[in-house]
Amino acid sequence: MVNQLDAFLSSYSREAREIALCLRTLVLNVFPSAVERIDPQSGTIFYYCRKVSQESVFAIAPHMKHVNLLLGQGAQIPDPARLLSGSGKRVRHVKIKSEEETQNPVLRLLLEEALRLGFKEDS
Repeated sequence: MVNQLDAFLSSYSREAREIALCLRTLVLNVFPSAVERIDPQSGTIFYYCRKVSQESVFAIAPHMKHVNLLLGQGAQIPDPARLLSGSGKRVRHVKIKSEEETQNPVLRLLLEEALRLGFKEDS
């Protein structure tokens, strides 16, 4: 998976690659059993509860100057820090512009809540 990930990230800026790798580490720390799928066509790395699931719990979408961390149940998550963006019925995202922002402890709380809701939905 690492070679595929390196190849996928190679077309992005150094900053976006580093942010994406930091977010990947965070996601896998919160969700070590995640099934990771890289979709080069959509430019997104998806994380699922199980291999046959159609709904991702998390996704990482690199752009040239930032990376979006998508939360599959983000619309249901309390967000007192107001980090979540988006207006979809389910998905919300956090726009990350630096490696330092990946260290925000609120991100981990959002991921943990999204994971809890994702497992509830996947049951």
